[in-house]
Amino acid sequence: MKKQMLYALIVLVAAALPAFGQKVVTQKPGSTAITRVETALNHLTVVELAEPVLSVASGSQAFRVEWRQNKVFIEPTEASVSTNLFIWTKSGRLNYELEPAGEVARMDFAIDQPPVAPPAIKALAAKRDPSSREKRMEAALLDATPVQMSDYKAQWNRVQLLVKDIVRRDGRLFIRYAMVNSTNHPFEISSPQVFLLESPRSPISLIGQRNFQLPDSEAARIESARQVSLDVIHQEVETPKVKPGEEAVGIVEVEAPAAGQGPTVLRIVLPDSRHGEISATFVL
Repeated sequence: MKKQMLYALIVLVAAALPAFGQKVVTQKPGSTAITRVETALNHLTVVELAEPVLSVASGSQAFRVEWRQNKVFIEPTEASVSTNLFIWTKSGRLNYELEPAGEVARMDFAIDQPPVAPPAIKALAAKRDPSSREKRMEAALLDATPVQMSDYKAQWNRVQLLVKDIVRRDGRLFIRYAMVNSTNHPFEISSPQVFLLESPRSPISLIGQRNFQLPDSEAARIESARQVSLDVIHQEVETPKVKPGEEAVGIVEVEAPAAGQGPTVLRIVLPDSRHGEISATFVL
């Protein structure tokens, strides 16, 4: 009887081992390290990020990779194959190494990112007592509205301008943006200009694009009566020079355009000595 009970206990423990062996890993937001991912055949590993996924790329078709909103699903289809995986969000690129499919007991069941705090601009200010303007800008960005991008693709050997969020307050418009440098040369950030596209016309409806940055292909198809330059009241950036493979965040404060009956289309432009100018078009 004791032998039967001991045998049954061994069977239960052995059956439970894979479930207890699966890991749930926590990944810090903004991490630039390479995260290793243990996988198993016929099992999914989910990467759940703190913000929506814009694009993914893997080095081998031996792994099936899909994404929905802020989740990326990884499933190996072959054994003994490893590869790398890149995930892009508006905050930057995350790097992963997908290990060959192994035992279920060792696999990563999920890799989670904790929620990020609301955006703040304290890092942009010098380490001194903030001025009344800086306090006003910080308070404004605590109520920021994120600007999303429906079809973002990282472009190599280019400098890209991404609008992160905006705030309307006291007749002012605060625009927080990021300059992403994927070239081999440092990029110097110059003073941005902001334009209002009057009476915009587009082949696609702009009503459903509010709080979205438009892809370059869609932005090029917008026609307008004219572009009106908005007065820049204040602008600052965390660093004037962006090194290759890095990004820098900046803020520009302008006179808020009067709200019309339809969507408002704005374009922020930064001069670029190599390519003429870099721009981002977004809808409010």
